Amino acid sequence: MDTLELQKLKNKFDIVGNDAALNHALETAVAVAPTDLTVLITGESGVGKEAIPRIIHQYSRRRNGKFLAVNCGAIPEGTINAELFGHEKGAFTGAVGERKGYFEEANGGTLFLDEIGELPKETQAMLLRVLQNGEYIKVGSSKIEKTDVRIITATNVDLAHAVAMGKFREDLYYRLNAIQLLMPALRERRDDIYLLFRKFTADFSEKYGLCKIALTHDAILMLNKYRWPGNVRQLKNVTETITALESRPVTPGSDRIEIGPDRLAQYIPDEKDSLLPATLGGQGTGMSDSDKQMIVKAILDLKQEVDRLRGIVESGGAPAHAAPAHAAPVHSALPATNYGVHYAPDEPEEQGMVEEQPQEQDLSLRKANDDIIERALARHGGKVKLAAAELGISERTIYRKLAEKKGR
Repeated sequence: MDTLELQKLKNKFDIVGNDAALNHALETAVAVAPTDLTVLITGESGVGKEAIPRIIHQYSRRRNGKFLAVNCGAIPEGTINAELFGHEKGAFTGAVGERKGYFEEANGGTLFLDEIGELPKETQAMLLRVLQNGEYIKVGSSKIEKTDVRIITATNVDLAHAVAMGKFREDLYYRLNAIQLLMPALRERRDDIYLLFRKFTADFSEKYGLCKIALTHDAILMLNKYRWPGNVRQLKNVTETITALESRPVTPGSDRIEIGPDRLAQYIPDEKDSLLPATLGGQGTGMSDSDKQMIVKAILDLKQEVDRLRGIVESGGAPAHAAPAHAAPVHSALPATNYGVHYAPDEPEEQGMVEEQPQEQDLSLRKANDDIIERALARHGGKVKLAAAELGISERTIYRKLAEKKGR
């Protein structure tokens, strides 16, 4: 592919970056798309593996067929066979009717099996049969069914090691690994990090009517230096958090805010703590995407209320902009979560702001921040390191907040 074609592909599938390894993966995906070869996509969690199967499907002869994506790790072991291959009425308790499986639904199209390494051994044997001759049997049936499906798989674990440990079938591994595409980790794409940051803050600010966040040269160096263990997913969540907390509504002549390394440092976890605030919604975090969106919305509502009150003071009583009807009450306590954000601004209060309402607002935000930290410390018996890990912030931030509270 020439440079222009490659850029059109990235624009079409919302992919940002110019890294050579990323470009190679995209070009390979397009090259193998017209065939029916199985493709195994490897790479760490959060690198964006899900874009590759969609590219392969769209550039294949199956583009008019269905494309189904299945997260094998999210389906309970007891029901995964029924989900993939379907079941007959009465096959098990709760099977009140016949059900089509994903292989039947995707017939003539493409089936993407993410986290393929999580498949139980029994299901691996059934998948191998589909790959060998396109045959499968529904749960509770003895009738052989046929399907014509292009199978693409992805994993963030070393399947070769899983084979050596007896956790994954060797014959299935070689069947799936006809073509292997490696998606590079974000730390291997240093020049793409700020490009992604700019895209994520632009998307988020457009959605909520906020100013975009730009970084100074030193802040960009800090952003690039961090190892990003959660990869692109982590960078996106951190960027959205920064935009939510550091930005303000767009006004005429003002659509961007620049922050330096001192402000950025509050959102970058300490390397030694290996904190991953951006893996929210992923496995083991206990927070769904809807929970994250609810918290971000609450933060934005509080910020908008602060801006409204500040506008009243600065204009001598006339509101600078109306507060949204759904704005959260000033004294609403945000829930304690492991979302790595700072709920209270660190800047000193502006001189001359002596009106009672803004002071009460600042106190409410400060109290919400203090309450979140106190609850986390209480859950962990006062251990700062564990509380910091839960909240996704550094230990020094907690110590600083405690010192500030003690001095008040």
